[in-house]
Amino acid sequence: MFNLETITQVFFIIGIDIVLGGDNAVVIALACRNLPPSHRSKAIMMGTAIAVGLRIALTIVAVYLLMLPFLLIVGSLFLLYISFKLVIDSDSSENIHSTFSFWGAIRTIVVADLIMGLDNVLAIAGASEGKLPLVVFGLVISIPIIVWGSRMIMHALDHFPILIYIGAGILAFTSAKMLTSAAELKTFFYTYPSLEIATQVAFLLFVIVGGWFVKKLKGNIIYIQ
Repeated sequence: MFNLETITQVFFIIGIDIVLGGDNAVVIALACRNLPPSHRSKAIMMGTAIAVGLRIALTIVAVYLLMLPFLLIVGSLFLLYISFKLVIDSDSSENIHSTFSFWGAIRTIVVADLIMGLDNVLAIAGASEGKLPLVVFGLVISIPIIVWGSRMIMHALDHFPILIYIGAGILAFTSAKMLTSAAELKTFFYTYPSLEIATQVAFLLFVIVGGWFVKKLKGNIIYIQ
């Protein structure tokens, strides 16, 4: 039976997911940008649905997952790799019409969402106070919000390609925040707070500047061949 407390919890869950869904929308937009227009909507819907389903499963086992040592560190470095790869593979002139690219986009969406969701699931689980139906309800409602947001971002990327680097930078910053918030490194960064900022800057430079350089180098090699 819905009462004021339950309704409040539902709105909290939706609010949390909207706030935390910004990174997800960026990943989806970047991953699907180079797909043919006829495949984009299908990839967005399928990737988001699978990701949200796995997010629900993550929420159920969140406490056990976050007890695994070095999980956030490994996830952070993998997300850094994903954001770097999205930059160097962002050339819209490439002929990307294969089934592999379609499933590759979905794989990128799902894997990145799982990684970014590691430190988010506890917030959702906490807001629901352990009530699984509320978690499921809130996350299902969030699907159209994430889908709409990713389509808006993808439309902007088509008109302003420079936004690719901004989106990848957001993912790189998220990756750095995951690394610095890992339990194994929290004391170290608390003792040396300046290194936390340095890590964020280093991740941003690696993805944006390093990705741009590798992309140009890759383009020159293809041109020479």
